Amino acid sequence: MHSPTLRRHLLSLSLLLAASPWALAQEAPWPTKPVRFVVPYLAGGTTDLVARTTGEYVGKKLGQPVVIDNRPGAGGNIGMDAVAKAAPDGYTIGFGAISTNALNPHIYKQMGFDPRKDFTAVSMLGYSTIVLTVAPQNVPAHTVQEFAAYAKSHPGLTYGTAGAGTSMHLAGAMFAQMTGAELTHVPYKGSGPGINDMLGGHLPVMFDNLPASLPHIQAGKLRALAVAGKARSPALPDVPTLAEAGLKGYGLDPWFGVFGPAGMDPKLTQRLSQAFREALADPEVKAKLIKSGFTPEGSAPEALAKLVAAEYERLGRVAKAAAMSAE
Repeated sequence: MHSPTLRRHLLSLSLLLAASPWALAQEAPWPTKPVRFVVPYLAGGTTDLVARTTGEYVGKKLGQPVVIDNRPGAGGNIGMDAVAKAAPDGYTIGFGAISTNALNPHIYKQMGFDPRKDFTAVSMLGYSTIVLTVAPQNVPAHTVQEFAAYAKSHPGLTYGTAGAGTSMHLAGAMFAQMTGAELTHVPYKGSGPGINDMLGGHLPVMFDNLPASLPHIQAGKLRALAVAGKARSPALPDVPTLAEAGLKGYGLDPWFGVFGPAGMDPKLTQRLSQAFREALADPEVKAKLIKSGFTPEGSAPEALAKLVAAEYERLGRVAKAAAMSAE
């Protein structure tokens, strides 16, 4: 038999546990209001398209809308900083990327968050393809070799990207490093403004995420010279990889994933992860993303966390070798 004192202690302990925020979170229904999905880039780009397509499916699955909140700036750091500082209640999630969660800490002097400590990994979203495009009215090159020669004969040739510290910036830095061309980086706040400048004849070259540039390539307004990934894109089967075009060993496949603030309840994390993985496996969602040049691929939270840790180390070495920096 327990003594009265021990019984009182056990009762106090059980009441304390029952009143703890963790226990209350287990009992409270979720979600009871819309979930905010922070996209740290401008509307109209690759990330926006993927977020809206998957978010719509996830919203139906959860019974509450997933509201897209575009917060561009500082290579995605502004939006992901807002996610890191949000309450870990499952109502704020973010669209993290190879740049925000692995590359940026190595090239930005000031970071408001540490991607290794300040997020809860939810699920992979997949991979994008970076395409090297030129404006036909500005650059006469039709192949990577012709473009490399043109770039070398035009020192300081400008190339645009969706922002400093993005995977596109990394792609351009790697290209310059491997060809010996002297290129000048022009960071935009998203793909849209850069593409507009190319179409208007104000920007000669761009390293861009394929989904944003694809319609203009298909319309013949931009010329695709190569893709940066290890394999050709199903959306542009006739366009070679940079490695095939002569830059041996070149390969960059930007990845994206869903992250919440650190300290999220594991049950909420699993529920969100499952919903996103189901969205990415849905035939309609999958077909739409592949058609746009995105390769959908979900994952368990642990797999995404492991990828971030490995990529953080790898890209630190790449950024240092390419002397990348951003304000």
